[in-house]
Amino acid sequence: MRMIFGVVLLIGIALAGFAVHLTQNYVNQQKAALAAAQANSAPAVPTVPVFVANRKLSYGEELKLKDIVVAQWPQNALPEGIFQSVEQLFPKDQPGKRYVMRATERFEAVLAVKITEPGKVVGLQSRLEAGQSAFTIKVDGTSGVSGFLRPGNIVDVYWTGMVRAAQGQKQRTVTRLIEDGVKIIAIDQSSNEEVHKASIARTVTVAVTQLQGASLTQAQSTGKLNLSLVGQRDESIAEFIEVDQKQLLGIEEAQPVAQQEAERVCTIRQTKGAEKVNIQIPCPDGS
Repeated sequence: MRMIFGVVLLIGIALAGFAVHLTQNYVNQQKAALAAAQANSAPAVPTVPVFVANRKLSYGEELKLKDIVVAQWPQNALPEGIFQSVEQLFPKDQPGKRYVMRATERFEAVLAVKITEPGKVVGLQSRLEAGQSAFTIKVDGTSGVSGFLRPGNIVDVYWTGMVRAAQGQKQRTVTRLIEDGVKIIAIDQSSNEEVHKASIARTVTVAVTQLQGASLTQAQSTGKLNLSLVGQRDESIAEFIEVDQKQLLGIEEAQPVAQQEAERVCTIRQTKGAEKVNIQIPCPDGS
């Protein structure tokens, strides 16, 4: 009996060892297959390191080194204005803090157009290009597109006022396009582009040249200005546009009828018997 029990025990141990061996071989095969799959799934597209935000960055925040991380970005799909080193983002020869001008989501690339230059604060100066200045236009609910304008929008400026076409003619009210493709940089006292709630603005500040600023100053003092929102993809070139009341209603102005000068006729009167007759003769001046 003991002998039979010993034999059964030895057979069980042998079977268990064989099962362990088979299991180990299966696990090793799976590891090898997984390693091969990982090797085959290596990215074929080359990547480069790019700084991205590690949290949502809001307008006006100071950008700090702790707010960014390095992420691998496809080399053939790099956005313009990326940063790939700390020296590019915070150059030693340009000391100063950098601030967020446009909201940046988490893991979104930090771009040069979304942050200020080192040492510059968020404000109107950071939105003005070389040779530009800020000009403020007074608006209301109707002239300001019902409060739907935002910093960064492009608008056309229309002027409505009285003009005199020529000497001796009466004044007429006209509406004329005086500036096209003007960029808005602030609404009231805010230059934040991330405002989502519509509100009726009192002033709109635009970026203009000195000549455009002088034209808008003259126009604002002699009439009323209205803004027209332009589509983002509208690249058409504006032509001279002017409308008055007669054009609006389709009224054609009557043209003066030219009076023809009556032909001069010279005659003499002669008496033939009892009858008096007028005979045409050449006029003394040859006409």
